[in-house]
Amino acid sequence: MLPEFITWDVNPAVIDSFVTIRWYGLMFAIGFWIGFNIVSKIFKHDGAPDSWVGTLLIYVAIATIVGARLGHVFFYQWDYYSAHPWKIFATWEGGLASHGGAIGIILAVILFSIFTTKRNPLWTFDRLTIAIALVGGLIRVGNLMNSEIFGYPTDLPWGFKFVRSPEWNELYYGLACHPTQIYEALTYFSLFALMMWMYWKKGCGNRPGLLFGTFLIGTFATRFLIEFIKNDQVAFEADMALNMGQLLSIPFALAGVFLVVWALMRKPVSGQIR
Repeated sequence: MLPEFITWDVNPAVIDSFVTIRWYGLMFAIGFWIGFNIVSKIFKHDGAPDSWVGTLLIYVAIATIVGARLGHVFFYQWDYYSAHPWKIFATWEGGLASHGGAIGIILAVILFSIFTTKRNPLWTFDRLTIAIALVGGLIRVGNLMNSEIFGYPTDLPWGFKFVRSPEWNELYYGLACHPTQIYEALTYFSLFALMMWMYWKKGCGNRPGLLFGTFLIGTFATRFLIEFIKNDQVAFEADMALNMGQLLSIPFALAGVFLVVWALMRKPVSGQIR
């Protein structure tokens, strides 16, 4: 007989001795490594110079970390960080926002397109977001291992009791909660599989904006819905009809709809580098 709920008592550290390696950091690193190889294969398929991938990796790595940190600072805790600006650099204390990371990556790709590819940024967005979908899923697995970013209490049999989480012990002790990290991870992994199929089997890389638009819809429309059952990240969200994550997701999802419609209305163009 299956247990009524799942007690989640996993150590967030893979190695916890004189050197500490946490699952979150490991998932992040694995995601970047696999993503690098996926983008390398795609760029090679489209005839792009080998040097482009390494340059893009540097742009994206820096933009993701800086953007995610500044997103948390400005979108969620500006009152605190404006009074303690030196704490902005204390990333080891936690505090990253995926919407900020998305904005950072968008700016990085635009700069990469201006200075490196000399092409429409949609060419890079369409290819890069395939890998980002996979990375996003692995990061949510890291959140699960950290027992963080979970949802409200639930009676569903797959509810998790996050016994290592101070937040869970304070707010929901004894109650099972939605494992929203798993919901989001499954969304990202499914999106990754869909986009790989679209690129390799359907030639969607020849329709600028179609893959990028699909990514934006799949990521942010589902994020908008999942937020209804996810804990608020900061206290001020308690009085909001839509929380900050939902408000930030709306423009991304709408941009995705526009890009998909725009891409399907235009004639295909070759994605090959000549």
